[in-house]
Amino acid sequence: MALTADKIFVNLPVKDLKKSMDFFSRIGFAFNLQFTDEKATCMVVSDKIYVMLLVEEFFRTFVKKDVADATKTTEVIVGLSAESRDMVDEIVNKALDAGATATIDPIDHGFMYQASFQDLDGHLWEVIYMNESAVNQ
Repeated sequence: MALTADKIFVNLPVKDLKKSMDFFSRIGFAFNLQFTDEKATCMVVSDKIYVMLLVEEFFRTFVKKDVADATKTTEVIVGLSAESRDMVDEIVNKALDAGATATIDPIDHGFMYQASFQDLDGHLWEVIYMNESAVNQ
């Protein structure tokens, strides 16, 4: 039997929780204030996907290894799907307007379109639109 999970919680360390919440709010994300305090917040990506933004000091209480400096190293790319190519551009442009850094130029594979940005703490986010009808042929 294959392992399945009902929800996903991505945990990311941040330097300034308020700035991070403002940044992601400007992109269009909401937060579950029930799980928000001065150390952490729960960013709602969908009804089954959440990103826990944890102040670095608090994040360290969950790990025994060093916390990577995402501005210098990459451990993960958080990928999000979008409903259209235009939505990919809209999300990435909102992120750039909110202070994100562009990472690569958009890539058009024909059946898939992707663009990305680096958030205020250096975490990489990739936004993808895939024409599934082109893939499922």
